[in-house]
Amino acid sequence: MRKTVLIVLAGVCVFACVDDKENKTPVKTKEKVDLKKEPTDPKDTEFYEPVPPTVNPTGQDGVPSDAIVLFDGKNLDNWVHTKDGSPAQWILNDDGSMTVKDKSGDIQTKQKFDCIQLHIEWRSSPEKRASGQNRSNSGVFLQERYEVQVLDNNDNDTYVNGQVGSIYKQSIPLAKASLPTGEWNTYDIIYHAPEFNPEGEKTKSATITVLHNGILIQDHYEIKGTTPYIGWPKNNPHGKGALRLQDHGDNSGVSYRNIWVRELD
Repeated sequence: MRKTVLIVLAGVCVFACVDDKENKTPVKTKEKVDLKKEPTDPKDTEFYEPVPPTVNPTGQDGVPSDAIVLFDGKNLDNWVHTKDGSPAQWILNDDGSMTVKDKSGDIQTKQKFDCIQLHIEWRSSPEKRASGQNRSNSGVFLQERYEVQVLDNNDNDTYVNGQVGSIYKQSIPLAKASLPTGEWNTYDIIYHAPEFNPEGEKTKSATITVLHNGILIQDHYEIKGTTPYIGWPKNNPHGKGALRLQDHGDNSGVSYRNIWVRELD
């Protein structure tokens, strides 16, 4: 019986080796088959359409002219509480920012998105109220489920895939780029949503690029799935989702301001 198994396995190995060898055979591309003469006229490689839309990068209040303003410091009309859809009750400050209202719960936008360019500014509490994951902990969730960590990591060690700028419990940031505690930080995020087939299977992973204060910290990272505190990433099918901001429930004192998105095709 053992010999039979070995023979079968050997057969499989042979087939596998043959297949692998075949896969390494160079593929002839269409360009190599249908060779074209090198252009001699510059007009042959010049295109005049489609014409890109014009965007004013410093539109009203310094926001790109095609952006959707989600928070400008005037009100919380674009936001609701995640748990029940009630109007957001976070603290609206005189300086045009909003601060997490402790234990009130996460808030999220009324509008839902898929692929976006996001600009958001955040500030940790000027007071160092705790340590580790409990010091000014919050998070920016794309499509309500993929978190970019917000945390005061200045002189405050924690697990590296949970530090500021991480894709929570997945991707360690490429650099530490935080400003001193209590100063305003910026995240500029390019996010492309995952894709699912009709059977609910993921056919394309979400990708994310993050600049923290202008420093690249996530470079087109392929998100593995949801970013839970406990457990492995999940990939249940979904459509558009809201932008969610986290109340970590530990008197974080995190504030946000100047939030806008540009929808990407």
